[in-house]
Amino acid sequence: MGLLMRKDVPREETWDLSLIYRTEEEFKAAEKEMTELASKICAEYQGKLTDADTIVRCLSDYEACLKIETLVGSYTGLAASVDYFDTKIQEEDGRISSLLADQSSRLSFIRSEILECSEEVIKEAMEKTECAKGLLADLLRDRPHRLSKETERVLAAFSETFYAPERIYNMAKLADMKFPDFTVNGKDYPLGYSLFEDDYEYERDTEVRRAAFKAFSDKIRQYENVTAEAYNTNVKTDKIMASVRGFKDVFDYLLFDQKVTREMYDRQIDLITEKLAPHMRKYAMLIKKAYGLDKMTFADLKLPLDPDYDPKVSIEESHQLVREGLSILGEDYVSMIDEAYRDRWIDFAKNQGKMTGGFCSSPYGRGSFILLSWNNRMSDVFTIAHELGHAGHFRSANRAQSLFDTDVSTYFVEAPSTMNEILFAHHLLKTNDDPRFRRWVLSCMIGNTYYHNFVTHLREAWYQREVYKIIDQGGSVNAEKLSEIFRKNLEIFWGGSVELTEGAELTWMRQPHYYMGLYSYTYSAGLTVATQAALRIEREKETAVEDWKKVLSAGSTLDPAGLAKLAGIDITTDQPLLDTIDYIGSIVDEIERLTLEIEA
Repeated sequence: MGLLMRKDVPREETWDLSLIYRTEEEFKAAEKEMTELASKICAEYQGKLTDADTIVRCLSDYEACLKIETLVGSYTGLAASVDYFDTKIQEEDGRISSLLADQSSRLSFIRSEILECSEEVIKEAMEKTECAKGLLADLLRDRPHRLSKETERVLAAFSETFYAPERIYNMAKLADMKFPDFTVNGKDYPLGYSLFEDDYEYERDTEVRRAAFKAFSDKIRQYENVTAEAYNTNVKTDKIMASVRGFKDVFDYLLFDQKVTREMYDRQIDLITEKLAPHMRKYAMLIKKAYGLDKMTFADLKLPLDPDYDPKVSIEESHQLVREGLSILGEDYVSMIDEAYRDRWIDFAKNQGKMTGGFCSSPYGRGSFILLSWNNRMSDVFTIAHELGHAGHFRSANRAQSLFDTDVSTYFVEAPSTMNEILFAHHLLKTNDDPRFRRWVLSCMIGNTYYHNFVTHLREAWYQREVYKIIDQGGSVNAEKLSEIFRKNLEIFWGGSVELTEGAELTWMRQPHYYMGLYSYTYSAGLTVATQAALRIEREKETAVEDWKKVLSAGSTLDPAGLAKLAGIDITTDQPLLDTIDYIGSIVDEIERLTLEIEA
């Protein structure tokens, strides 16, 4: 189970970054073009953005510059994400990050000068531009919170520094942490971050699984103080920015770009905490019974429900499964899936120094790049379906919209990805009527899709809200306080049904999402939309699919409520979330019924 170094993994299991730049020379040429274009923009437009026509020309050149910046930054950033042990790659990514921060500072005058114009001039520019209507509308919305031109330039110059807490967190986690082997019944087992999260959390042997949890927790605890300080710095920075930009509180600041209300944010956290908990406690008891456990502990929650029914899936088989499962979205979508596998968009490899979890990056003007660690499980197929949801979303948005109109609110951005997981599961259910197979698919939905988004990330969101409340009142947090908050968080949700193993409170150390503002709660928000849209597709077929395609193409031309409305869903009310929680409950009930049928 030991992990290979990056240089030793099979080439076919890695992504192909030459899809961005074929050679280093091409990359260097693009970097040169980018810096020259930035200099041209400064020379031609700085101090001259006083009329609509000049603003329109400037924003056209600015979009061209940003397109190159996106590709250059992705080229080094993606390479760095799969090998934190390669100092040369890390240095190059750091150099590009500094260069992009400098460019952002130099070009910050664009937004500042436009906002010095009258509203009439800005609206005239909106009428004349083909690429920047959304950007100009957002600038008008942002106007009360913009600072002076010089202040904005200085803040832009510090932009790289603002990401330092997250970089410190990832370095500590992915480069510095070296896990020793652990021993169970005289046998030594290797341990690592991805080995624990991708293998041992699903390990059927209870002694090995719980011993791995203890060994993993003991190691990360050694880094709790530096991790807490990085996070404390991050949330305090958010509070400072909220204050200097004149927001009422840090929540209003962080929700402003998402274009949602505080009520919509709190609703996700409060309703799920209250109403989903009974269903998930019931599911936990089904796992306890299936494994004959003496007690249900936090270290047991990721177990598949049926220990003897967990079919292995190869990478090649996953292609056909995903292809068939998402075919309802049309031929163009299936063609994209084929392209992703054929052209190596996906990094399947398991290696030391690679980021944990999964993500999809879709730089404007190129395909997508998907990261995960392949473990031959059906849960990995669900992950691919999820990340291809992001790929399909931004393929549609990037083709239909300008670069400025593809910055989709994080509140909505997880809807297309989680939608794919549900569509995939619904497809599997139609392929086989065997009760054990159906129970397995339904338990994949609960154990993967809904647990990940409505439990794991939602508990993160509850925890984040408590931290930001402290910060908003002028306080600070340390490792002891963060562990205290997270333990209380888990106690509220699981009640007495799950024993919180020592180390469960350290879950706050395990996710990079905490460094992305109020992002964790958006997984459940997106999945709420996705569930209702998927159920509508089940009922209405092609009509609902066509509406969903319009949503994917809309990019950021609509706010989250507008995008959901286009899909036939009203997220300004409680009903979609309540209906989704009821749907989850019905799945758990069906799993329980099938279990009784199987055991009869």
